[in-house]
Amino acid sequence: MKKIVFATHNPNKFEEIKAIVPKSIKLLSLDDILCHEEIAETAETIEGNAKIKADYVYYKYKFPCFADDTGLEVEALEGEPGVKSARYAGSDKSSEANIDKLLFNLKEQDHREAQFKTVIHFMDKKINKRFTGICKGKIIEERRGNGGFGYDPIFVPEGYKETFAELPAATKNKISHRGLAIKKLIEFLRA
Repeated sequence: MKKIVFATHNPNKFEEIKAIVPKSIKLLSLDDILCHEEIAETAETIEGNAKIKADYVYYKYKFPCFADDTGLEVEALEGEPGVKSARYAGSDKSSEANIDKLLFNLKEQDHREAQFKTVIHFMDKKINKRFTGICKGKIIEERRGNGGFGYDPIFVPEGYKETFAELPAATKNKISHRGLAIKKLIEFLRA
């Protein structure tokens, strides 16, 4: 069984990805390899942050690994919060505060189209490759649903009436930005 590290401390993200990864891969988290430090995400882009995290884990711990970074890009806000999605309302990474700030910034807007973008960067001794997943949708005016995490309660994906927080996890994993990016990684690993 191949062991691959998913460079995250976020248990929600880890469980979401673990449900998608084939059983032939043993997925490890940063905690599993005793990496307890917070890896600084200092890049100006989502792509750059994913690479920083993958590089750090691969070169320090010598495990094949992948890291992701995700941003919510809102058209009316010229792509905000984008690369700063997790810290939109401040460095404490509060999902509730981030949602409050986004809804406040959109309160006068009718144009609420948005997209989630996930970039996964994979590294092992021979491969250094990037995979991108995008899910288009819109931002609604108030929270709905108890599932998911982050901006999920206010994001309705194209073709659906429910928010990510209202959809069953299996449905979200099929259509989400992260699900699409991880499927590309899995297809690559199987080839």
